[in-house]
Amino acid sequence: MQSPFTALLRGSLRQPWQTLAALLVLTLLALWQASKVQFDAVPDITNVQVQINTSAAGYSPLETEQRLSRPIELAMAGLPRLSYSRSLSRYGLSQVTVVFQDGTDIYWARQQVAERLAQARSQLPDELEPQLGPVVSGLGEIVSYTVKANGSKPDGSPYSLTDLRVIQDWQIKPQLLTVPGVTEINTIGGQVPEYQVAPDLGRLLALKLTLDDLATALERNNSNIGAGYIERNGEQWLIRSPGQLQSIADIESLVIAKRDDGPVRVRDVATVQAGVQLRTGAATQNGEEVVLGTVMMLQGENSRNVAAAVVARLTEINSRLPPGVTSELSYNRENLIDKTIRTVSKNLLEGAV
Repeated sequence: MQSPFTALLRGSLRQPWQTLAALLVLTLLALWQASKVQFDAVPDITNVQVQINTSAAGYSPLETEQRLSRPIELAMAGLPRLSYSRSLSRYGLSQVTVVFQDGTDIYWARQQVAERLAQARSQLPDELEPQLGPVVSGLGEIVSYTVKANGSKPDGSPYSLTDLRVIQDWQIKPQLLTVPGVTEINTIGGQVPEYQVAPDLGRLLALKLTLDDLATALERNNSNIGAGYIERNGEQWLIRSPGQLQSIADIESLVIAKRDDGPVRVRDVATVQAGVQLRTGAATQNGEEVVLGTVMMLQGENSRNVAAAVVARLTEINSRLPPGVTSELSYNRENLIDKTIRTVSKNLLEGAV
């Protein structure tokens, strides 16, 4: 009785053209599968984890631990396939990390955490809103770029750090988020603009008003409201009440209350000015302060392909930026992967020789 290997050889010799056709199909299939292989510089050994971030302005580390981190950690106890949980409590920030067993589906894990978080919502302060972190791994950082000014504005004035931050937040970041495989853009540096209302406590006290009255007036008078429609001659006339604040003058004109048959406006009890948020970090390049953007990849995506798509989109965005502003790459995972592949190929070739 002939062996299976001998039968395979004899069958191949009897039908050479069919054998060559099958070999060609297998070769093409292997090449197609090889094109889908995910290459990376280092293996991703990040465990399956879900982060819960809560911003709590004004909370001390002790208050953050007592009122946020500990209640959330206790709510996560007993989750299916839970490995362990840990927390980090800082000034104004609570971060709870829930780690699941290897092999757990990340989206199933996020659903379990979201359900427990909803149940624990009644034990947390009403004004705070916990948020789930993005679906990224420890190697999710694939591209970093800097936004810097290489010239001046069309009117001749220089670009400020506020201008660079506005360009990053409202032009570059929204376009990069549309790239498939990108889940988040982290920004460091620059100055975030804001309108600042500085109350005069003496005037508030004289008019028998409180800071809550001022805050309530600002909150309630900053929205656009629809009011239905009116039918006239077979047509519908839409009615809307545009009340969204657009300038310092709009804020100053808001009515807080009525005293002595006269309105009390914001400008009567406070000073309104354009300012910037308190800075929590800065980025420099070659001794010059810039705005740094970091692109985070969705967990499980092909880092080489996503990085290439981000670089291509960043090139398109550069052509549409204001004159004198450009974004320059400072880190690209694609280059690191290519160098790693060349090093491995060279070592394999030399070892085979």
